[in-house]
Amino acid sequence: MNAFAMNCVGHQSHGLWRHPRDHSAEYTHTRHWVELAKLLERGKFDGLFLADVVGVYDVFGGNPDTALQEAVQVPTNDPLLIIPPMAEATDHLSFAVTCNLSHEPPLPFARRMSTLDHMTDGRIGWNIVTGYLDSGSKGAGKGEQVAHDIRYDIAEEFMSIQYGFWEGSWEDGAVVRDRETGVFTDPAKVHRVEHDGEYFKVSGIHICEPSPQRTPVLYQAGTSSKGMAFAAKHAECVFVGGRSRSKMAADVEKLRALAVEVGRDPSDIKVFALATVIADATAEGAKAKYDDYCTYLSVKGGLALVSGWTGMDFSDPEKLAAGPSSSNAIQSVAAMFADGAATGAEGVEAIGLSVALGGGGPVLVGNGKQIADELAAWAEESDLDGFNFTYVVMPETFEDIVEHVVPELQRRGLVKRDYVDGTYRDKLFGHGPRLDASHPAAAYRKGG
Repeated sequence: MNAFAMNCVGHQSHGLWRHPRDHSAEYTHTRHWVELAKLLERGKFDGLFLADVVGVYDVFGGNPDTALQEAVQVPTNDPLLIIPPMAEATDHLSFAVTCNLSHEPPLPFARRMSTLDHMTDGRIGWNIVTGYLDSGSKGAGKGEQVAHDIRYDIAEEFMSIQYGFWEGSWEDGAVVRDRETGVFTDPAKVHRVEHDGEYFKVSGIHICEPSPQRTPVLYQAGTSSKGMAFAAKHAECVFVGGRSRSKMAADVEKLRALAVEVGRDPSDIKVFALATVIADATAEGAKAKYDDYCTYLSVKGGLALVSGWTGMDFSDPEKLAAGPSSSNAIQSVAAMFADGAATGAEGVEAIGLSVALGGGGPVLVGNGKQIADELAAWAEESDLDGFNFTYVVMPETFEDIVEHVVPELQRRGLVKRDYVDGTYRDKLFGHGPRLDASHPAAAYRKGG
């Protein structure tokens, strides 16, 4: 189980920041995040998955006005900086953070992730994204973002460099810490990373000593052909969305088959699905919460979000004639919503409404037993390993999951009753803190 959040006000449910019990607007305060981390650890969540965008949703209407008015993932703060205080306040909760590699110089990024792995005692993961917002690329000084498939070619080079820094630059035993001889690091066991590629030219050693995991746990969410091939090669955890169990099952089957083709064990990939849970002690209480929440929903906010995801302007149905083939954003999401957009204004409004609550994944409403039934069915039918639970009202949604859903999942043996010791990778896979030998990063290791 992951909690799915973002260092912002409106993440996946739009208009709900106005709800009288919602505290998401307190995102700028350290206590807000520390209390959330404590709650999640009390509920035996595996991780907090932090989304991020470096840009603004300005496709809807051709400007950022709706996103700004509705707090659609803006304002948003850096997700990395809230992790250390949450890690200090917990012992087992792990943290998967989204960082857009398209805007990152290789060595400073490698250092930040190594530092976080040290500061969390090995409880850090990285959600690898290549970006989908032109506004983000322009804000980073790079003009309009490059084509979708080329972004994955750039990502391949970037990963090669990171593996060089994290896995190959420092051998095991390079750090000596010998007070008598005065040798802290054995220079013979530290190696320069040399990369002369199409997109990057790098020559340098990693400037961090090896962290507990070396390479953070690797997340990825690509479902285009290029994205899925990338995930099958690199990812340890894959995040999927959608509301069709059969479609999700087909995607997961394809992903695991691609992993086998590149020499990986398909069980080395954990698949998490997006889900929104509205729970209460009774079915009637949960339905009352759902009805209450729906009175705060913003259709415009949902449309601003999906416009940014797809690169298609949902402010006017006539502008959608180009369809998903012209999208340079998230192609799978563009394809998902194209049919609804083609039905005109009613279809567009329905899309905005569907995305405004939970961001497009299944919305499960009920008591603990009903929610557990639904989660178990989704997991079995779609071959899922777990879920990224998004919130509707912060932190009420997570409080309700901890109180009403987790005990029922524990009773069925579907969720742990206590944590095992170790790093994030230990907890997920049980084979130690390092990447498995079948992972491509292992080829970068040096020394005995």
